[in-house]
Amino acid sequence: MEEKYKEKYRTTPARLTEWDYGANGLYFVTICTKNRVRYFGEIEKYEIKGNEIQCIASLQSTVIGQIALDNWLRIPEFSPFVELDDFVIMPDHLHGILFINKPNKMNWEPNKFGVQSQNLASVIRGYKASVTKEANSKIIEFAWQPKYYDRIIRNEKEHLNIKQYIHDNPEQWLLGNEKYDESIF
Repeated sequence: MEEKYKEKYRTTPARLTEWDYGANGLYFVTICTKNRVRYFGEIEKYEIKGNEIQCIASLQSTVIGQIALDNWLRIPEFSPFVELDDFVIMPDHLHGILFINKPNKMNWEPNKFGVQSQNLASVIRGYKASVTKEANSKIIEFAWQPKYYDRIIRNEKEHLNIKQYIHDNPEQWLLGNEKYDESIF
């Protein structure tokens, strides 16, 4: 749905208006490349031989895929209130769980349109900007989808389900389960 802001149409934000996205909590995010171009690499299957044969699917990363990984791992350097949980980088998107941990935060600030800092939106904005900046400096073609998807993780069962989903994502990709990305919700 579109709303008017300053006499111009804009897309209604996907964020919960009553939620404080700078509040302590676990957040599951999905960030996609523009037009789902497979900038980050391809998923390949490996067999590990030991006592038994086990198949493992993982990303064979491109240069920009490695940049995306390195910058994801640096999020806590730039946002010290963020702790990284499970994540996976796929050919055209990434899934990750971020833990916002602000022990001294006492006030509740509902989500609002406009300039924001020290919240989920600012972390994702900074991450996307850092990857784009490095890609541009190395003259690598790359672009993000303008928005991102987030889900507030509300309990331990949901947290465990999302962690399993992240872990299984590469194998599901190889199996051709395009709808897998929608099955968790």
